Amino acid sequence: MKIGERLKRLRMVNSLTQEELASRADLTKGYISQLENDATSPSIATLKDIVDVFGITMEEFFAEHSRGEDIVFGADARVQSTGDDDGIKVELLVPGAQNREMDPALVTIKPGEEMDEQGYHEGEEFGYMLAGKVQLQLDDQLYTVKKGECFYFSSGKRHSVKNTGKAEAKILWVVTPPTFNY
Repeated sequence: MKIGERLKRLRMVNSLTQEELASRADLTKGYISQLENDATSPSIATLKDIVDVFGITMEEFFAEHSRGEDIVFGADARVQSTGDDDGIKVELLVPGAQNREMDPALVTIKPGEEMDEQGYHEGEEFGYMLAGKVQLQLDDQLYTVKKGECFYFSSGKRHSVKNTGKAEAKILWVVTPPTFNY
């Protein structure tokens, strides 16, 4: 099995030079180069040392390498929010958000309903109105967002959304890092 390309990709994604990876795994830059070019194969112990630098398990390293990365997700892959009690439904569009940089969701809000206020947290949020009209509250400011419009803000503000229209509101909502509860 050739693992060089996988190692190089992980190193690049983690913004490490060959020298930095070598230092963290207690290896040489030349050895890392040989591994990435599939000129040599590491022992299991050495590969474990390298994989530990990336913060993943050996199982994750080989599972992702062998199965490939999922690209397309159908409706059956969506994770539904826990209950629709308040007239608000959140569907996580891509499963496994805890291993990703962002969390895209489809949020549906019935007329007159309001999402619970979210406190300050790390990250940024983007929403695109697919249908309806909502009122977005950021701290003490109110904004009206209609179909075809979008919003973008730092999550370092208290925020909530209320459907102020007469029809269901649908929002394609993306949060980074992932914070949607499900």
